[in-house]
Amino acid sequence: MAAIETFYDVIRRQGVTRRSFTKFCSLTAASLGMGPIGAAKIANALETKERTPVIWMHGLECTCCSESFIRSAHPLVKDVVLSMISLDYDDTIMAAAGHQAEAILQETKEKYKGKYILAVEGNPPLNEGGMFCIDGGKPFVEKLKWMAEDAMAIIAWGACASWGCVQAAKPNPTQATPIDKVIHDKPIIKVPGCPPIAEVMTGVVTYITTFGRLPELDRQGRPNMFYSQRIHDKCYRRPHFDAGQFVEQWDDESARKGHCLYKMGCKGPTTYNACSTVRWNGGVSFPIQSGHGCIGCSEEGFWDKGPFYERLTNIHQFGVEKNADEIGLAAAGLVGAAVVTHAAATAVKRIVSKNNDHSA
Repeated sequence: MAAIETFYDVIRRQGVTRRSFTKFCSLTAASLGMGPIGAAKIANALETKERTPVIWMHGLECTCCSESFIRSAHPLVKDVVLSMISLDYDDTIMAAAGHQAEAILQETKEKYKGKYILAVEGNPPLNEGGMFCIDGGKPFVEKLKWMAEDAMAIIAWGACASWGCVQAAKPNPTQATPIDKVIHDKPIIKVPGCPPIAEVMTGVVTYITTFGRLPELDRQGRPNMFYSQRIHDKCYRRPHFDAGQFVEQWDDESARKGHCLYKMGCKGPTTYNACSTVRWNGGVSFPIQSGHGCIGCSEEGFWDKGPFYERLTNIHQFGVEKNADEIGLAAAGLVGAAVVTHAAATAVKRIVSKNNDHSA
């Protein structure tokens, strides 16, 4: 019986030193928010566990998730694709085509039954028998269900696979459908965004490869390590929101000063993602930092929630520029209103009680 080939075996064969391997594990653990113990666990897993087979399929989508994935800096995508996992099928980047490519799917399904990860970019259209997306001569939805049968878990890449995205926007003529509405008997991890952040994508793959299980998920199926906080919570413009300092129109004085973009339609206060912490392009920037508000692309149905440049929610804040007297007067007004309401309710209860006594 042939010995299993691990990530460590592959990189040592490529001439990578033990020191570089340790550094890689430390950087990866840091990107996942794990401490020194996490780095040791990653090192042990990559030294001892067989590389995980991955099948990457494409439905209705624009390939932006793949474009994002190949730009990961920690870990580098070349390390993920060529060493950490065994990317057996991805029709966007693979050399094989036609019958050769289809044979890979059959081989992986049989050889690694219950052991491979099915990564899905895009979604299946269900209208007219799935005929709006044909892959290898068959409706994509059929191939998706077929490959999902023997998968260990499914990763739904991006807003398309997670929520439906633009192709599922009203009136949704093709009946484009999120993955979890089609596959019901497999663990599914949603990694939404249009596209998701590169390091979030490789981070999820690294976690599953290391620990052999899905990371902790929120109630919507997203990994807590990346989707547990609102962009607003860690946004560097948050102090301006608290101070009541907003951009009122593009290129006004407040825009030039970097004030909050909430009034220009920024969805940061209602969007859960890691943009304001992990950022994009190797941690260089993110949309709000470049002067454009968040469009909420990692939230369900963001295409149907109205114009991107209009404020759709009404979130109140004190504003740190208000003085204690102003806040105190407002609080006193609220307390006074509450006292009056309570007194009125008490009086009504007494009248009802007296009437009941007389009736008796």
